[in-house]
Parts: sequence; C-alpha cells; structure tokens
Amino acid sequence: MNEIKLKGGHLSLPELNAIFTTIPQEFDVLDENDIVVWSSINEYCIFPRTEKDIGKTVFKVHPGHSQGRVKAVLKQMHEGERNSISINLHKNGQPLNISFYSLHNDDGKYLGCVEVTQPVQSYQVKDSKWRNFLNMIHKK
Repeated sequence: MNEIKLKGGHLSLPELNAIFTTIPQEFDVLDENDIVVWSSINEYCIFPRTEKDIGKTVFKVHPGHSQGRVKAVLKQMHEGERNSISINLHKNGQPLNISFYSLHNDDGKYLGCVEVTQPVQSYQVKDSKWRNFLNMIHKK
C-alpha cells in the first residue's frame, strides 16, 4: 500500500480518501491558476461537484452572482494581500460558512487556495452547553 508522506506523519490513499468522505465539510482545492484540481465530492456537499468540474476554472463552477467576490478574494491572495477569508451566508434557509485559505509552499510561493464549506446551524443553537453534554453521552 502506498503511503503519502506529510508533515506530521504519513497516510495511505484509502485513509486520506476516508478522511475527506467522513468529515462533514466540502473541500475544493484550486491551483495557482484558479483551476479546480480536487474536490471532496462527498455526501455533505452543499454545492455539488462532479468529476467533470475538475480542470475547470473556479469561476465556471461558482454561480454568476458570486464570481465578482470570488475573483476579488483570489486576486488578493495571488498578490499576498490576504491569506484567508471566512464568509457566512444562507442557502435555502440554511446558514453556511465558506472559508478560503491561501496555500503556500515552504518558500512562501503561492500554490493555490482551499475552499471549505460547511453548514453552521448546529453551532448556533441556544443552550449549546447542554446540547454538547447530551452529544457526548448519546452515541449515534
């Protein structure tokens, strides 16, 4: 079994795939030219991607109304003016958080961006201390 050596250890390809199909967030990775090179394509995707989206520019997979904002953020990342941004919005009545993180190599060269999308409604519930306690004792 091939292992992928990473900072902090190593993972097998099945382990790496299991991580991204298990974590309830959606991930898209863009290269330095804003091309979608990888997407988590898991059951939690709010903005579903398919294999056909890989290789397209990020602007072809984002809805038209958001393209201007995405272009502005990525321009700032390319120019080193911004390393991350977190945006909260609603889609179909569901509160979401979308975060963009600038990716760099050890020499500081811009490699691209990772976009992480997740629903946040469960983080916004009243009496969260009680909910957290119940979640700890309730096994799903």
